[in-house]
Amino acid sequence: MEAAIDLNCDLGEGPGDLDLALLDWVTSANIACGFHAGGPVAMARTVRAALARGVALGAHPGWPDRQGFGRRNLELPPSEAYALVLYQAGALGALARAAGGRLRHLKPHGALYNQAAGDSALAGAVVRAARDYDPELILVGPSGSRLLQAAQDAGQPWASEVFADRSYEPDGSLTPRDRPGAFIQDPQQAAARVLRMVREGRAACRGGGEVALRADTVCLHGDQPGALAFARSLRRALAEAGITVRRL
Repeated sequence: MEAAIDLNCDLGEGPGDLDLALLDWVTSANIACGFHAGGPVAMARTVRAALARGVALGAHPGWPDRQGFGRRNLELPPSEAYALVLYQAGALGALARAAGGRLRHLKPHGALYNQAAGDSALAGAVVRAARDYDPELILVGPSGSRLLQAAQDAGQPWASEVFADRSYEPDGSLTPRDRPGAFIQDPQQAAARVLRMVREGRAACRGGGEVALRADTVCLHGDQPGALAFARSLRRALAEAGITVRRL
């Protein structure tokens, strides 16, 4: 069976020139929808640029928390989370349609992503929002999470995500950003980790040991220093290993 992987990147959150450069190296774009970052102009610009390069469009909805960049946990009821996610997907979807495209996937951002990964009620709300927007919308979430389980239970398409530039804990969660070793700084080390996740479905944990992971799509963080070098290095490594890079 052919080994293949999607490369996704969170975009529309920072400098536009970097976003445009990254679009030359990824196959899926998770576009901020204005709540944690971005806004209508940035959204429209990123949509047009992604479509011009054949990159799949995805909604990247977050908590309404621009000050904290959507990385602070909010305790909102599932009904409110549902409305927030559907609202953001709808806004980006309208801009995509106006540009001649459509949304292919939805990936929650930051704290919403992490909270939904472990909270069944919140996960269900996110999945319902994705389903009510489009039953064919692919829900992207962390490997083995309640978010993906909720998608599977609802019959919603889903994709299991792994991270090129983050380390893992023994339970399969990402190492919190404020802990030592949370980020993989070396592009070659990151590429080697991704190759193993794609080929073997396993990754080394921070502090020792291993964790099993399913890799359908790999995330590259566009807001981290050296994001472009990471993207280039990873594409080269995947090509040399004979692994096809393609959209979800």
